[in-house]
Amino acid sequence: MTHNESFIIPQWAAPNNVQTLVTTRLGGVSLAPYDSFNLGDHVGDCSGHVQKNRQKLARQCQLPDGSLQWLNQVHGNASCEARTDGVVREADASFTRIRNTACVIMTADCLPVLLCDKRGRQVAAVHAGWRGLASGIIEATLSTFPLPLNVSAWLGPAIGPSAFEVGDEVVDAFTSLPMSDEFSQLTRQAFVPHVATKGKWLADLYLLARIRLKLMGVTDVYGGEYCTWRDESQFYSYRRAGITGRMASLIWLT
Repeated sequence: MTHNESFIIPQWAAPNNVQTLVTTRLGGVSLAPYDSFNLGDHVGDCSGHVQKNRQKLARQCQLPDGSLQWLNQVHGNASCEARTDGVVREADASFTRIRNTACVIMTADCLPVLLCDKRGRQVAAVHAGWRGLASGIIEATLSTFPLPLNVSAWLGPAIGPSAFEVGDEVVDAFTSLPMSDEFSQLTRQAFVPHVATKGKWLADLYLLARIRLKLMGVTDVYGGEYCTWRDESQFYSYRRAGITGRMASLIWLT
């Protein structure tokens, strides 16, 4: 990845007409505990500050304000087509084949997954928390592509495998899914018993996403090197702070 003040530019094998941008918590106008580049308008922050931060984001992308498809994310498996009508849609992923229309996902520990067709004809952004991953949000979004085998993926900043503590219900949600012995064994490797807390596990969101992608034939996968929980200076983390802001991951065609 490369950095530009408050922004991260993913480094991956995407076509030249595919543009991506990921925000950090730096470079905005929001005050504590949302300091400072909060883009979530549902977390209790001053709406004026959120609007200024969103306007700065649009300028950084060189896109009009109305060309960013914001979502009401509900940890489900619905994927919608991104539009420029200003409507905030209830979904956990969006996709587009239209130029200068940005798919946007907000996160603060959950995993943002950016997808692009290798010919640069379609892009998508996925909000992949554990509930969405288990319920098939990646599969639902990939099904909107003509040929998932020709898709590349980039995994953005999320809570890392050494910090994501979960209970048995999360392990059961994944290990009870029907799959081959190979993928079943891989899925179990994504959960390590917590040494300090009996009955708890440490879960690897990145590995779980790679497994879901591989099941759909996507093996060209990049990213996955950050931990939002541990890097407080750069990222928001809901698990760490409770009341906090949201980062955004964007992808669009030019």
